[in-house]
Amino acid sequence: MSNPPMSGKPAPARRLISADKVEGTVVYNRAGEHLGTIDTLMIDKVTGRVAFAVMSYGGFLGIGESQHPLPWSVLTYDTDRGGYVVDLTREQLAAAPTHDTDDEENDLSDTHGRRVYDYYKAEPFWLDPG
Repeated sequence: MSNPPMSGKPAPARRLISADKVEGTVVYNRAGEHLGTIDTLMIDKVTGRVAFAVMSYGGFLGIGESQHPLPWSVLTYDTDRGGYVVDLTREQLAAAPTHDTDDEENDLSDTHGRRVYDYYKAEPFWLDPG
């Protein structure tokens, strides 16, 4: 099978990435400060959209880290830095909602998820209005 003819336009940038390549990616703020790394992605089972990137923040060698769910929509990939950028200061992040997988009150799919989206002033696409 032959390749289609070239249109003379540059090939589109690679837009898709596997989740395992996102995990471990550094997150910076606009000032260029390293805030943390992406631990995992939370994907809405119905729409297939990424709802949250859970970021590790603080601590040393995994001790004392906090987990911060960030709405996927607040992250921007910066090709120059090779990481994600978010409009947050360290102080804002320290005050942001955290995520504890063992705590039912911290379930990202309902009330706590809405609280996270409200904190970042993002639209919670998977939750019913109200």
